[in-house]
Amino acid sequence: MGWQRQHQLPPQWLTGWSPCPPDPVLTPFGQCSHPDWCLAMAQLLRAATWGMFPWRGYCSQKEKGELCRDFVEALKAVVGGSHVSTATAVREQHGRDESVHRCQPPDAVVWPQNVEQVSRVAALCYSQGVPIIPFGTGTGLEGGVCAVQGGVCINLTQMDQILELNLEDFSVVVEPGVTRKALNTHLRDSGLWFPVDPGADASLCGMAATAASGTNAVRYGTMRDNVLNLEVVLPDGRLLHTAGPRRHFRKSAAGYNLTGLFVGSEGTLGLITATTLRLHPAPEATVAATCAFPSVQAAVDSTVHILQAAVPVARIEFLDEVMMDACNRYSKLNCSVAPTLFLEFHGSQQALEEQLQRTEEIVQQNGASDFSWAKEAKERRQLWAARHNAWYAALALRPGCKGYSTDVCVPISRLPEIMVQTKEDLNASGLTGSIVGHVGDGNFHCILLVNPDDVEELGRVKAFAEQLGRRALALHGTCTGEHGIGLGKRQLLQEEVGAVGVETMRQLKAVLDPRGLMNPGKVL
Repeated sequence: MGWQRQHQLPPQWLTGWSPCPPDPVLTPFGQCSHPDWCLAMAQLLRAATWGMFPWRGYCSQKEKGELCRDFVEALKAVVGGSHVSTATAVREQHGRDESVHRCQPPDAVVWPQNVEQVSRVAALCYSQGVPIIPFGTGTGLEGGVCAVQGGVCINLTQMDQILELNLEDFSVVVEPGVTRKALNTHLRDSGLWFPVDPGADASLCGMAATAASGTNAVRYGTMRDNVLNLEVVLPDGRLLHTAGPRRHFRKSAAGYNLTGLFVGSEGTLGLITATTLRLHPAPEATVAATCAFPSVQAAVDSTVHILQAAVPVARIEFLDEVMMDACNRYSKLNCSVAPTLFLEFHGSQQALEEQLQRTEEIVQQNGASDFSWAKEAKERRQLWAARHNAWYAALALRPGCKGYSTDVCVPISRLPEIMVQTKEDLNASGLTGSIVGHVGDGNFHCILLVNPDDVEELGRVKAFAEQLGRRALALHGTCTGEHGIGLGKRQLLQEEVGAVGVETMRQLKAVLDPRGLMNPGKVL
């Protein structure tokens, strides 16, 4: 490895990192007799994690941020000339997502057609010290695809095959170009479906990489609960199956949970080239409902009471009055402009009748009005399409501005407290924004509209988001329920998991990605 040669450390010390060189001598107080060596190794690991090593090989004669012609030709030799681009427009398209973060484009974009090509491209980049940025549909909200150090963006969308469907085992294996809508279309006549829906038609491997969630998580769980196995190309090109090749069991006590390690890793540990997902039986019957409330407090109290009553609600979404007004305009709804819950129930006809009756009693006790049921598929689709388009509805409130969406998650018992306080803060901030969320999980979002050229307004948005994150942490919650850390929440992650937690993550990163090339600058 280049950094091994640069620092001239004995190769036998680098095969597996340990806190001391071979045969350490400890003082009577248990301290290492090689403190300089230990300090140097700690600095190396930290530098590796942050990707601070110089580029070599093909690009050694070029300034950082520019790939030389020979290296680009080598990429073309792997994936074909038509599947490599250095065009400015293409690079800029792949250097940003839906976030407000100021992002940087990669130096080249490649479209591999199979896992072998992904492996060869990764090995080529690794050997030359070139950063690697995985790219799916670009629907992230925390700057996760920003090429902060340049490098090669690997767009995986042309690998779009459903590789294996096991109906009797309730599992499916998909490539990274398969989106959730495409999978459910394929499953339409099978009696099964995949329920995790983050709103955007995101790629399923990208959803695994970001530990995505969505409106159905209150009943069916998040991606962490529904990924059974992953095929991962490690930074140096090696291929890893996190649960073993072709395995799709429901539970295991065999060793470390490698699958869980890569779910939510945001492309910083490897490239996910296939994911094995857990499928669920399609419900016999489905009913949706909406109900308006006199206040945020009443709506969130109803959420808590429904969950405490053990009503097996499939979806329970909150939209404040600003968001309801935006959805009415954008999606042509005719709902009350008031804090509102969208609900959905799955089950048999008999079970649904009991659920509906119990839910209606609870919400009416909390002052609900305009309660209406949507039993026909067309009505339900219109309702949930409006909810899934809430991001675009919010953007339409202030044309020409960017949206900034931040999310937090707290224990259900603390949800009324934080949401009421957040609404007060939002009203006092002078910012244009709304609150919407998957409140059945204790998770909600603030969507703020901001002029990206207004430095003062950007500062207020950042301050609001940090205050919200810290309030969630103070209530024993998390700074992000589903958007991830990316660029924007690295400091909050340190406050959430502490110094030991972050250092452990850095050590894991350094072992799997010792040159710091996988999506550098994100998470850590």
